Amino acid sequence: MGVKTMLPSYELGFYALVVTCAVVYSGSGIFEASRDSMNRKAFRDGIKPGWHYFGRKMDVADFEWVMWFTSFRNVIIFALSGHVLFGKICSMTVPQHRAVVYMLYGVLAVLGSMGHVYLMIILSHCFVLYSVALAKQKWLCYVAGLCCLASFKVEPFSSWQSGFVTGAFDLQDVLFYGGSGFTIMRCMSFALESSERKEGIYSIFDLLKYNFYLPFFFFGPVMTFDQFHAQVSTRELRRKDDEMRNIRVHALLHVGAIIAVDIFFHFFYILTLPSDLKFMNRLSDWSLAGLAYSNLVYDWVKAAVMFGIINTIARLDHLDPPQPPKCITMLYVFAETHFDRGINDWLCKYVYDHIGENHDNIMKELMATIATFAITTLWLGPCEIVYIWSVFNCFGLNFELWVQKFFQQEPFAKLEAKMSAAMSRRIRAAFGAVNFWAIVLYNILALNSLEFALLVTRRLLLTGFPVSTLSIWFITYCGVQLIKERERILAIEEEKCDKAKVE
Repeated sequence: MGVKTMLPSYELGFYALVVTCAVVYSGSGIFEASRDSMNRKAFRDGIKPGWHYFGRKMDVADFEWVMWFTSFRNVIIFALSGHVLFGKICSMTVPQHRAVVYMLYGVLAVLGSMGHVYLMIILSHCFVLYSVALAKQKWLCYVAGLCCLASFKVEPFSSWQSGFVTGAFDLQDVLFYGGSGFTIMRCMSFALESSERKEGIYSIFDLLKYNFYLPFFFFGPVMTFDQFHAQVSTRELRRKDDEMRNIRVHALLHVGAIIAVDIFFHFFYILTLPSDLKFMNRLSDWSLAGLAYSNLVYDWVKAAVMFGIINTIARLDHLDPPQPPKCITMLYVFAETHFDRGINDWLCKYVYDHIGENHDNIMKELMATIATFAITTLWLGPCEIVYIWSVFNCFGLNFELWVQKFFQQEPFAKLEAKMSAAMSRRIRAAFGAVNFWAIVLYNILALNSLEFALLVTRRLLLTGFPVSTLSIWFITYCGVQLIKERERILAIEEEKCDKAKVE
């Protein structure tokens, strides 16, 4: 049935009330657990003194968040501010050479932060993959690129390369593996785009300009070479109406989100609590479900803030970067699940869509998902937890198609055709609620731990059955209906915009 199917307003109001009450009830349980565990010895490493204004300790279990927005905040601001300043001067004076200025500044920033040995390692991989691109053979580009990626992700090759880089600051490993991993993905994009070019090949200078764009270098997102090259080569730099206003608004929203997360961590220890499974067993099923869900929401917020800040700088440079990931609250299908839209776009373009084509054939879809998650496993770094995560998500993506194909057969297709559009939407939302929790449980094991994911699964499906299981399923159903309503409104607005453009 169509996405524009409407439900009665009183029904949607009831769904909103149910979801609101459930979130408040679950949140109160997490708040009480955080308050009671503030001084537990098991949490000493994850809970530290926070802002003295609140008189409470703060959850500091996320190493990356603490590094980005406390220890290395000033360094990051200084480096990115210099990029914006020099980029703006160049855009105003010699816009045709702005990509060169971005490259030179990026090279100097990498040299200053990581040293000349790391820069030489990155350049050597760039030259290797550029040499492979000269052959204009796609299979060779894939093989060489994945081998280079494996050299940073698989032992003993990763330790051997990282051993050349001297230094001992806290963020060194993050910058080393982040910059090298994204470099390989960008070089592969360059090689694959070059192999598709009918006449000639892009120059090594084009690759270096692409790779050493500082905002994207260490943390992404990945922008495919064809998009970056087309946008950075534009000489007429014009902004859309209210574009600067939107950039300022987004920048303020990101600053507000950082402050809001820090305040949130003073009252809800959602990252530290799951580390003590004995303490977790004391929580109610509702609080445990809310804790699992809030961990995924936080990871989305972290990705949205990080990519949002980078994207804001890229938009100041007249680029149109990949958008932040879709909010986990809005997801109830595996096909739309991702935490890095840049990597997702890269995988879709060069692997998933390339093999799966229109994603209507079961066997092609199976091959496409296996290849996609195999590369994703290598990208994340092969280990037991990543293997489990990949297998479950690969299965979830395929199972969606299997269920879809099954219910397209007789007599289900006829039964749905006889139903009202509203009833069809309700039934689909009930299946979507199950899918929603499959997405949460499949991903929480990678974001937190396998033990915590097993505990949540056991409590929701076994010990909590039937009361907790069915009640949480119904609440999730209400949430999926609200998501579908938002999708309906967006579809109507998009249709109106399309009609206005035609007229």
